[in-house]
Amino acid sequence: MGQCLRDSGIKEGLLLVNAMHITASVFINDDESGLHHDYDVWLEKLAPHEPVSQYRHNVGEDNADAHMKRQIMGREVVVAVTDGRLDFGPWEQIFYGEFDGGRRKRVLVKIIGE
Repeated sequence: MGQCLRDSGIKEGLLLVNAMHITASVFINDDESGLHHDYDVWLEKLAPHEPVSQYRHNVGEDNADAHMKRQIMGREVVVAVTDGRLDFGPWEQIFYGEFDGGRRKRVLVKIIGE
């Protein structure tokens, strides 16, 4: 995101990052391995992949849990830009989560400001 922001040249404004897939998420949190593990465990408890037959969506598919995980984690984030920098709190970073395998990652970045 830093390169996109530098390329935009804005000093004050907003940056939006959107996951461009229905089973992917963009979210802000701490880059700590224990937390990443805890998210994986927690999301699997909330929306377990198996058995795939538990979901009506999975008639002919097997990714209903990925849609639900995305709903919990969110589809996009907006971050303030102050003095030409992303205005994060301590430890905050933007993350991309894909909950349905190893497909090609895509994100939409929109930056508005002066």
